[in-house]
Amino acid sequence: MALNGSGVRYTSRVLGVSTTTVVALRPVVVNPLPIQALVDRYEVQLVCELDEQWSYVGNKKQQRWLWYAWLPHLKTVLAYTLGARTDDTLRRLLALIEPWRMALYCTDGWEAYQRYLPEDKHLITKRSTQSIERQNLNFRKRIKRLARKTICFSKSIEIHDKVIGELINRSFFNSSKS
Repeated sequence: MALNGSGVRYTSRVLGVSTTTVVALRPVVVNPLPIQALVDRYEVQLVCELDEQWSYVGNKKQQRWLWYAWLPHLKTVLAYTLGARTDDTLRRLLALIEPWRMALYCTDGWEAYQRYLPEDKHLITKRSTQSIERQNLNFRKRIKRLARKTICFSKSIEIHDKVIGELINRSFFNSSKS
């Protein structure tokens, strides 16, 4: 219901559960798909696109950023984190994807990527980030909170993060793809 713009109180009322039960939804941040088994078995070199997507909580001065790693050849999100557009948030994302030892990181020209990604594995180009930019558009179309001009927005960071986390979990991390 939150993916369709319903608020916590409305969802609570319709489902007949408390608001704390609705808020208790916990998003997963790393893809549980057996990607490492694929890498080990076939000696695949993983290419990862990194990007951040802007949204806000309450008003446009309270920015919230979705940072995620996209595997273009597998068409899946590997990991994501939500936070400010700071080096700390990028470091959290990089810590989540570190076990996969990427062969190449494709990004836009934002300075933080240049500071934290190894120079020999970092490709800065718009052409190699078209896949993740298309995924950003898909996210904006599927969830109103990520649209740039909307009247649907979150009033709390917790709900904002959980709704976006649930979108990613349902779209990429569940094996049933509901």
